[in-house]
Amino acid sequence: MIALRQVTLQRGAEPLFEGADVTLHAGYKVGIVGPNGAGKSSLFSLVLGQISADKGNVEMSGGQRIAHMAQEVEALSRPIVDYVLDGDTELRRTEAALADAQVSGDHQREAELHGTIEALDGYSAPSRAAQLLVGLGFSQQQLSQPLSAFSGGWRMRANLARTLFMPSDVLLLDEPTNHLDLDALLWLEQWLIRYPGTLLLISHDRDFLDAVCDHILHFDRQQLVLYRGNYTTFERTRAEKLALQQAVAAKQQARREEIEKFVARFRYKATKARQAQSRLKMLERMGTIALAHVDSPFHFTLPSSEKTSHPLLVLDEATLGYRTADNEHVQLEQVRLTLLPGQRIGLLGPNGAGKSTLIKSLTGALPLLAGTRIPGEHLAIGYFAQHQLEGLDLASTPFQHVQRLSPRAADSEIRSFLGGFGFPGDDVFAEVGQFSGGEKARLALALVAWQKPNLLLLDEPTNHLDLEMREALTEALAAFEGTVIVVSHDRHLLKATVDEFWRVADHRVEPFDGDLEDYRLWLKQRLDATRREAREEKAEAVEAPREDRKASRRAAAELREKLRPLKRERDKAEQAMEKVQEELAAVEGRLADPELYTAEERKTELTDSLARQGELKSRLDDLEQQWLAAEEALEQMSQELAG
Repeated sequence: MIALRQVTLQRGAEPLFEGADVTLHAGYKVGIVGPNGAGKSSLFSLVLGQISADKGNVEMSGGQRIAHMAQEVEALSRPIVDYVLDGDTELRRTEAALADAQVSGDHQREAELHGTIEALDGYSAPSRAAQLLVGLGFSQQQLSQPLSAFSGGWRMRANLARTLFMPSDVLLLDEPTNHLDLDALLWLEQWLIRYPGTLLLISHDRDFLDAVCDHILHFDRQQLVLYRGNYTTFERTRAEKLALQQAVAAKQQARREEIEKFVARFRYKATKARQAQSRLKMLERMGTIALAHVDSPFHFTLPSSEKTSHPLLVLDEATLGYRTADNEHVQLEQVRLTLLPGQRIGLLGPNGAGKSTLIKSLTGALPLLAGTRIPGEHLAIGYFAQHQLEGLDLASTPFQHVQRLSPRAADSEIRSFLGGFGFPGDDVFAEVGQFSGGEKARLALALVAWQKPNLLLLDEPTNHLDLEMREALTEALAAFEGTVIVVSHDRHLLKATVDEFWRVADHRVEPFDGDLEDYRLWLKQRLDATRREAREEKAEAVEAPREDRKASRRAAAELREKLRPLKRERDKAEQAMEKVQEELAAVEGRLADPELYTAEERKTELTDSLARQGELKSRLDDLEQQWLAAEEALEQMSQELAG
């Protein structure tokens, strides 16, 4: 049980929440929702004991093991499967104790520790860790690669796998889906549904919350309100509460009428295709959904260019991929597609299949390896991708960004436009460098909208956006009259904004005749086929002669015994290297401080830091030589034994 008893928490002089009185019983799966900056992550810090309440108490049942996903991951040299295994610290301590007992020849202690590992389910740990990583999108071949070989997003996936691997009674997850594609998100959803402990989940994905959670904790104007049921139930209950306020009820009615008029227009355009019918049903629900978000600070439209072309864009016999200095990396072949005005397309496909490559090729930013790209005369592309956040001018303001696009636009027009994207009043003059990821994403979307495209290409547009902004974007996209192509793991947005799906898989782009439930079944069948092939390969190996298997096991055991001392030496050097690298990073962090070189009173600190930097670099060189020597000896002995 986790209980907040009249808890007040402040950030500076401003309260995040006041007098919170909430009890979360064991086994609850709680979705935590509210605006960015409301204090959701601070609640996690309270539960973890990292901060204290300004008033009141946080009570927890004794002996609860808490697993929490760290937000920063070091680029370690350890293989990712070992990084995940390190999450079970008790198992790792026991394995280290067993290694010591084997070195000392203490057979009694060895037997005890083998029993402990058995009780910790340690012998299945490597396969369990591998299953988590594969479920989150890593290939079998990647499991032995070091964490440092992966990008930040993929390191966060490995970090999520490590958190899920930790033995826990309480699991705290803060935006775990941000770096996932749809395939990995669906896998994680099923894993969390089966999780037996208490789950506290911060997420801005309503479908994910619907599937996983049985309670919603809402941060609402400095109050914490616990609702029973999933996110849809929460919305309905909150809409009913808001309707009791007369002024809000009038707004609700106006929003409902606005959406119903749009749905009526769409009804005559909808085809009989399964996804188009799914979208019509979703749009009919949006009038109800809007009632729970009537007090949202975000409300905007996505105007389309007055001119268009028919077709807008054609790719003919195209080969898509990347060129490097010495090679071509082909991702998609024989791509033939024609984009027409008003099409609404969602891209589905496994991670790495080429969805982002297709979108970049459509923009023209990524040249085709072969084939032809034919743009229409009046083609106007609006392109949103995560890297565009990095392209914002951090020293400028939202107002200046828009003004550069349209120098003659009236100040009032720019301010009114940006207000719909959550930049009211003087917020339009705030420096972008001070913005959160969500604020930067809102600005990047605003800049796309301002240019009135007739083809919108969106690659994961909801990352960093909170639920209110996602809902505003969903409504704006649903009403957009141009052509839309979107890659997103937000199923609510997909269901409300696209009429057809294209599947990007196996080096091809082709129409997918179905909706998201059909796609989930296709993924399951694909995974089942892969597992069946793996079982068949294993069965073939088992059919080898029994004597050959015995001989192989004996040879493997002898090889392990001869290699063990060298492995210990290599691993010992590797662990020492990691410690030295950590200390060196800390020293170099201090040396990066400009004051260290100018302040008279810090000269001794500067001298000591420089000396320690030299010592650590020398020590690191020695350890690297030890590691290389052990690794070379291991490789040489392995080759000799194999010969």
